[in-house]
Amino acid sequence: MNDSSDAASPSAGIPRTVFAPEHEEFRRTVRAFLARAVVPHHATWEEKGQVSRAVWLAAGAAGILCTSVPEEYGGPGGDFLYDAVVLEELGRAGTSGPGWDLHSYIVAPYILRHGSEAQKQRWLPAMAAGRAIASIGLTEPEAGSDLQAMRTTARREGGDYVIDGAKTFITNGIMGDLLLLAAKTEPAQRAHGISLFLVDTTTKGYRKGRNLKKIGMKASDTAELFFTDMRVPADGLLGTENAGWGYLMGELVQERLIVAVKAVAVCEAALAETIAYTKARRAFGRAVFEFQNSRFALAELASQIALARVFTDKCIELHAAGRLGMQSAAIAKLRATELQDRVLDACLQLHGGNGYMWEFPIARAWADARVQRIYAGTNEIMREIIGRTL
Repeated sequence: MNDSSDAASPSAGIPRTVFAPEHEEFRRTVRAFLARAVVPHHATWEEKGQVSRAVWLAAGAAGILCTSVPEEYGGPGGDFLYDAVVLEELGRAGTSGPGWDLHSYIVAPYILRHGSEAQKQRWLPAMAAGRAIASIGLTEPEAGSDLQAMRTTARREGGDYVIDGAKTFITNGIMGDLLLLAAKTEPAQRAHGISLFLVDTTTKGYRKGRNLKKIGMKASDTAELFFTDMRVPADGLLGTENAGWGYLMGELVQERLIVAVKAVAVCEAALAETIAYTKARRAFGRAVFEFQNSRFALAELASQIALARVFTDKCIELHAAGRLGMQSAAIAKLRATELQDRVLDACLQLHGGNGYMWEFPIARAWADARVQRIYAGTNEIMREIIGRTL
């Protein structure tokens, strides 16, 4: 959304201690790359409904894809702190595309933790270089948050699995070269009958449907996918047959933290931009910022964002150490995304009529943010998770 420095964040009075100097040096690299290779083209990508493949390759060459993938598999060899830097900078730049967060920080960890050596060697170097774009196939037309209700099936026939079914709302689904696909191998077992597969999207029987039209995230391609008698070799199975549910649950902590990290960064950027806008915009002979209502509204947002920043930073620190729990991740996701909606709504209001114009970053941020209360588990599911621990 803007290139404001960390010092401009509302929590600047409380020093951030989660990142070391090398992370901040990397942040400068990411920020410069986004300013040079992403932001100038983003409006065009929004019109087209997808980004260019060239930017994926450029990001791979710059070392900002799959940042926590080890060097032996073609990655930079960082940790989640490097992941968090990229997520924050994507949020601050106001980019709804490309889908690097899902590709790098959701799909790649599944392969790292559960893939065979052959699967890691085949896919991870290509993903880190931007040559292979990854997506994940979970949601179905009649099965959203309730993954146990999925209808896509995979039955073993000789050396293959034959897969039939459909998925929807698949980020990177149009551009994708690799799909991490969830399917029922033992349908009667519900959750305990789910398996995961690594599917080359050129496989016969794999069909990409529409690039779905969304109210936000317009530069991110989001597809319907269909599978008809699709034969996936047995070595495409990720991990153990019928173990997919456990794998999915194990990755949800990081998936939800990813959403929170990006949401807080968006809040900080929106506030910084709105402060600058209200100081420059004049009404009734003085700056909009000089009205008490404006200052009080901004002060309220600043205080709420500061609290969210401190909690989220603690979650980043815990997760980097392997100690973040499911409840804390759910709290981070719930609070950050609901705060994001309030912040962006208030900031848009302070922009007046301009806030409703797509050419203004606040309008795009407002539209892009709404989905974050839905994906990675709806916020209603987050409340259920938190409630179970009370």
